[in-house]
Amino acid sequence: MSSKLIAPSILAADFANLERDIHMVNHSDADWFHIDIMDGVFVPNISFGMPVLKAITKYTKKPVDVHLMIVDPDRYIKTFADLGANILSVHYEACTHLHRTLQAIKAEGMQAGVALNPHTNVSLLEDIINDIDLVCMMSVNPGFGGQKFIENTYNKIAQLKALIERRGASTRIEIDGGVTDKNAKALVDAGADVLVAGSFVFKSEDQIKTIGDLKALANS
Repeated sequence: MSSKLIAPSILAADFANLERDIHMVNHSDADWFHIDIMDGVFVPNISFGMPVLKAITKYTKKPVDVHLMIVDPDRYIKTFADLGANILSVHYEACTHLHRTLQAIKAEGMQAGVALNPHTNVSLLEDIINDIDLVCMMSVNPGFGGQKFIENTYNKIAQLKALIERRGASTRIEIDGGVTDKNAKALVDAGADVLVAGSFVFKSEDQIKTIGDLKALANS
């Protein structure tokens, strides 16, 4: 059984001390950096732009998992590859030609991810699941950190896991939003492979220990 991964969300880091927080993640048991890019159009918030991502990837020593919460993500695929993204996830709801978008991501040497909003049914991925490396399942409404976990996520994970197995796909399931030590084990048991944790990690007193404990819990 493959190891379950932890991806701290840099959206919850201290923006005035980003280099410090990046070094912390580098030295922790975390597996990936999760970086949210928001445009203020697809979601009602604006986060990092390209110069900040470029500054972040200068110091990262682990895979960079970029989650685009933007309209028309196709315009920026090559840009994010050049900035150091290893995994690039686009929202199903933002892509008119999703298959084309996924192929363009892979052509730039990145793993291709699809993010789903809480209201989006996993069955919509039926015809394309074998082209997806990662499904980023939103367990809160996208746009802001620190939100309450949506309980229906467990049902959606089970449905997605069944779809992946039925199609013989190797797609990973990533959960993004409201992940804590209270639900990490249940999420993994339901079928999750990657847990994104933001506020739970960066608001803790001992961030390294929190990440280590979460990793141990997810793999217990």
